Amino acid sequence: MPRRIFSFLRGFDITLFIAMGCILLAGLLTMSSFQGHDSYFIKQGIWIIISLIIFIIASRFEYRFLRQTRIVVTIYIVLLSVLTLLFIIGHVSKGAQSWFQLGGLSFQPSDLMKLGLIIILAKYFSRRHVEIANIRHIIVSGVYALIPFILVVLQPDLGSALVLGAIWLGMVLVSGISKKHLFTVIALFIVAMSLSWKFVFKPYQKARIVNFIYPLQDIRGTGYNAYQSTIAVGSGGLLGKGLGYGTQSRLNFLPEYKTDFIFAAYAEEWGFVGSLLLLLFYSIILYKIAVYALVADSTFESLFTYGVMIWIATHVAINIGMNLGIMPVTGIPLPLMSYGGSHLLAECLALAMCAGMYRYARSGHKYHIKNEFVGLE
Repeated sequence: MPRRIFSFLRGFDITLFIAMGCILLAGLLTMSSFQGHDSYFIKQGIWIIISLIIFIIASRFEYRFLRQTRIVVTIYIVLLSVLTLLFIIGHVSKGAQSWFQLGGLSFQPSDLMKLGLIIILAKYFSRRHVEIANIRHIIVSGVYALIPFILVVLQPDLGSALVLGAIWLGMVLVSGISKKHLFTVIALFIVAMSLSWKFVFKPYQKARIVNFIYPLQDIRGTGYNAYQSTIAVGSGGLLGKGLGYGTQSRLNFLPEYKTDFIFAAYAEEWGFVGSLLLLLFYSIILYKIAVYALVADSTFESLFTYGVMIWIATHVAINIGMNLGIMPVTGIPLPLMSYGGSHLLAECLALAMCAGMYRYARSGHKYHIKNEFVGLE
């Protein structure tokens, strides 16, 4: 039995797993402060167990099959079809038709679409990264990102749409875009945002951006959430108020403490030191992904892992930024910490795929080294 366990754990990245576990535990402990008010703690605990099982199993697989064009295109088309299906049978919650309701559970397909976009962009750029200076490849890759972007914006879910755009832009930069084309992309982005402001954004989305620019303009109305969040973070002080003693959260001054503003609820209870520790765990995860990308077996695996790193980093930066009042409120969850099963499953699956690619790239590297020594003998 010990030999089987050792064989199973061989190549398993325990550092990544511990960092993930600490963040998951931090989110769960924050929710435990409100167990008397709702059942989010129990539900999240179940999602965490399922997600960790998926991570352990998925990290054992080899993902070279994703280099096949037909498989990648099939995944992309299926996910687009699921997004389109939302407009027919999707569940409307808080004004957005972004979820499928399955009994007492809900599922948000835009989370898996982020992973699907990373896969198809990694496949596209892995075959054309040496020709990235050609504007045609930037346009084609932009179309791949634009289709799900539009479908998500129409739900409307501006936060997830912005993440899709960030994933595309980040992967274009990693692929080696020229400065001339980079300025063109930035100009097009500014034009697109201007048109979206006039024809696409809902009034409440415009209000969030206005409140970001003028934070004290309407603190009793549209700016209430962001204002209470900054109060919660600041009231935590150096060491925090202690688990279960966050007054802004427990007294319901802080809205959405389990999802959008879970960092503020955590910071109030654990303080500045606890927040730094949380950021350290996120830094470890991002560092490990960067290492995976550097030693990847092929350009596809390298681009894929960079894409996942961009995805996770974007979520962390935007969510914590809006909790601190330095980013507009967009409704983006904090990875591995905010309540919700669909984003948790997608994130754990993506990290497991990165770990699996690293594991087989490292074993393949050892195999080649061994063959070279055998040849020398």
